[in-house]
Amino acid sequence: MATTTPSMDFARPMQATATPAATTRDPRLDFFRGIAMYIILVAHIPGNMWTGWIPARFGFSDATEIFVFCSGMASAIAFGGSFARRGWWIGSARVVFRVWQVYWAHIALFFFIAMYLAALDVYGDFEKTYINTLNLGHFFKDPATNIVGLFTLTYVPNYFDILPMYLVILAMMPVVMALAGVNLWLTGGASVALWAVANLGLLPLPAEPWSEREWFFNPFGWQLLFFTGFAFMRGWLPAPPVSRALIWIALAFVVLSAPFGSWKVFLWLNAAWPELGALIRPVWSVSGELRDKTEFGILRYLHFLSLAYLAWVAVGAGGVRLIATGTGLASDLWRLALRVITKVGQQSLAVFVFSMALARLIGFAFDQFGRDVVTVSLGNLIGFAIITLVAYAAGWFKSAPWRRAPA
Repeated sequence: MATTTPSMDFARPMQATATPAATTRDPRLDFFRGIAMYIILVAHIPGNMWTGWIPARFGFSDATEIFVFCSGMASAIAFGGSFARRGWWIGSARVVFRVWQVYWAHIALFFFIAMYLAALDVYGDFEKTYINTLNLGHFFKDPATNIVGLFTLTYVPNYFDILPMYLVILAMMPVVMALAGVNLWLTGGASVALWAVANLGLLPLPAEPWSEREWFFNPFGWQLLFFTGFAFMRGWLPAPPVSRALIWIALAFVVLSAPFGSWKVFLWLNAAWPELGALIRPVWSVSGELRDKTEFGILRYLHFLSLAYLAWVAVGAGGVRLIATGTGLASDLWRLALRVITKVGQQSLAVFVFSMALARLIGFAFDQFGRDVVTVSLGNLIGFAIITLVAYAAGWFKSAPWRRAPA
């Protein structure tokens, strides 16, 4: 990382890039973030057999890493550019506005899901109590205390933990940009140090007032991944070389870590080769801290970086290999799929919030109609179609068509 000349003038545009920073949307970014949105929907549908085949079942990292890393890259373009063009104060103001949006998205998501789960219990006659499927019984027993906790983020129920993590990391951005105005080595060192302290268990955040449970995603640990993506997109970190040796190293790490990172692969190996399973089992259980999801363990970081490198090499410079240049039905279908996935990635916040609400409803439908292969497949595909429509609707509203002159 290169150093920069210190400047305490926060009113002037900030120059802290070692190489030119990206100023336009990268199609690869939206494509992979779109893929993550579909995976996140699948992962949050209760009793969904498709979750047996998502990336989380075959390694240390999962779609959460894709979301956080790509969000860091997108933030580098959107907010980092504001710091560079308008200075620290205006850049910080834009970040605060985004934090405000994410905060209210979190609050609205909680109350909407709590409302319809309560409606199912009050007006339905079902075998299960749906409020308890998300452990919200505590909330309804003592709403006064828990509403205060919800708004102060000292009550962060499971299932509602990604957006609080994301908004806290966003709130760190002005500090990171201030450090970057002094020295990029200082910036990177501070991020790594904060991650290390979090992994020592010294920065826990309480998740509920009646127990010692912590936030499922500790932002002080996960910020390392976010700002890694941020640094790559701002040009603070150079792009890695396309090297055959690096490709084989990354591929070997991804393949060889599968038995240690995934209970699914471990069970397969244990059933097929019990002797090998006996050797893996101690490592699989003891190395929990290294792959810990709460403070973002080092194995998750290395696994994701390996996957990201392989994907980056596979799609080519500028994502050239994503673009179909041929003719025929297959090329046309791929171009359509690429446009759709990219659109979903561009509207990730709206899609994420909607999909979290939708996932529980799809799970409710499965409870009523069963979980056979056809029903589950149909439910997942309908969910994909709905969040795709949400992405296009969000894009249409963001374009403010009412401001355009009529044709």
